[in-house]
Amino acid sequence: MVADECIKNEQIIRGFKMWPEFDALSYKYPSRRRVVYGKNGMVCTTQPLAAGAGLEIMKKGGNAVDAAIATAACLTVTEPNNNGIGGDAFALCWIKDKLYGLNASGPAPMAVDAAKFREKYGEIMPAHGWAPVTVPGIPSAWAELSKRFGKLPLKDVLAPAIDLAENGFPVASSTAYLWDRCFNEYKAEFNAPELLHWFNTFAPKGRGPKPGEIMYLKDHAETLRELAATGCESFYQGALADEIDSFSKATGGYLRKEDLADFRAEWVEPISVDYRGYTVSEIPPNGHGLVVLMALKILSEFKFTSREDAETVHKQLEAMKLAFTDGKRYIADPNYMKATVEQLLSDEYIETRRSLIGKTAMEPMPGQPYSGDTVYFCTADCEGNMVSFIESNYKDFGSGIVVPGTGIALHDRGNNFYLDPKSENCIAPGKKPYHTIIPGFLSKDGKPVGPFGVMGGFMQPQGQLQVVMNTVDFGMNPQEALDAPRWQWTGGKKIELEMGFDQSIAEALLRKGHDISILPDSYSMGRGQIIWRSEDGVLCGATEPRSDGSIAAW
Repeated sequence: MVADECIKNEQIIRGFKMWPEFDALSYKYPSRRRVVYGKNGMVCTTQPLAAGAGLEIMKKGGNAVDAAIATAACLTVTEPNNNGIGGDAFALCWIKDKLYGLNASGPAPMAVDAAKFREKYGEIMPAHGWAPVTVPGIPSAWAELSKRFGKLPLKDVLAPAIDLAENGFPVASSTAYLWDRCFNEYKAEFNAPELLHWFNTFAPKGRGPKPGEIMYLKDHAETLRELAATGCESFYQGALADEIDSFSKATGGYLRKEDLADFRAEWVEPISVDYRGYTVSEIPPNGHGLVVLMALKILSEFKFTSREDAETVHKQLEAMKLAFTDGKRYIADPNYMKATVEQLLSDEYIETRRSLIGKTAMEPMPGQPYSGDTVYFCTADCEGNMVSFIESNYKDFGSGIVVPGTGIALHDRGNNFYLDPKSENCIAPGKKPYHTIIPGFLSKDGKPVGPFGVMGGFMQPQGQLQVVMNTVDFGMNPQEALDAPRWQWTGGKKIELEMGFDQSIAEALLRKGHDISILPDSYSMGRGQIIWRSEDGVLCGATEPRSDGSIAAW
């Protein structure tokens, strides 16, 4: 039936290019879910087992921060194709009437050399192998959050994840599909010695797991035990650091235990803009949450009466193009940025960018303001604490490197570095790359509305913009805001629309000069979660219809 419906839709969408990689099994119409309400606690995530673990921790006396760490740890087990112990993380935490930001993205190892990389790889950083591996930040994120705001010991908070890894977990449907897709890609590509351990860890049966199949990650469980026992210090200055260092040296890697020992997640001041009376907050660079804020500020002077209107979507697309083009040009490690956040968000500069939006699609260019797969989830408790959390391996399982005997899959976040020596984002020793993962937070008049996020690489700021506008401009409840069909700009005038987008709007955008493609596969359109809090403390949660989303409420 699904395949028949897609054929029918393909015939209807005259003149549009269909997405070339169509797999009937992967296509699903966004389901219509109802919002979920709770009072004492809530966890919204893509994985039911992880959501349940977070809620369990709250019921045992933990707060929203403890629940976030427990959920994060479980997701490294149940969705290793999206995140892992060897990845990076960011968090926004509303604690006692104040919003705190945590940047747990690591720098490039001190042994990297941009000139040698250019000789070996040309102009583009590779996605696999040791070259794109930067210092992982996730263990440090868990430790910092636990020490500053947690209520329970870390060993208690990590216990559910250890149990899932040790005693097995049934693989969720969408995870199984994506996991198997990675296996088939890696089987054809991975032949270097440092990449072969991936198969022993994640494909012990010579294939990806099937939906509902029990998967065991015993080495992962032992590593989590070590992290729990040492407050995550072992990863940076202990036995785990020694294992990583030894394997890197033996297989031509650049990461050393000195790089690990020098790292600690950094508490940062969130950046924000006002959008129609609401404060939208993000983590500052090296993350690209700044793109969301720039696009919203560009759009703030326009009046929108309907989401289902071609002019609305056109202006959204043009604003996102302008903001994203600037982001790709100027966002980097803040110590290397020539354009400041204040310059890029200044009223004068935003007006120059807004003035470029016309009636037809543009080819965006960066301006002159002088004159960077993933899991996202959110938690909330009865004390008023709320957490917007995101962690990632970047592309699928990351670099493909798994440290033997540990289950640690190292990410490939360095793939976001440039090799152009003129770029602020060119790779250099001790430098952080442009980062794509961004948690979001909405507040109003100094009070929290709640955490939100849409994971998915460069889709993230685009998904966040659509969720904020669906909420603020078009009055959607959080589930409607996530369910609504999405668009994605992919470069130049190229726009991807999700199947289910109004055909008349698609045709109007085509007439405005946009190069339109219709996607029957929703996976690339991001996966979001939302928790809003009412004035009387009731929690209202929504989860992504494009995945195995789950809300655990108490």
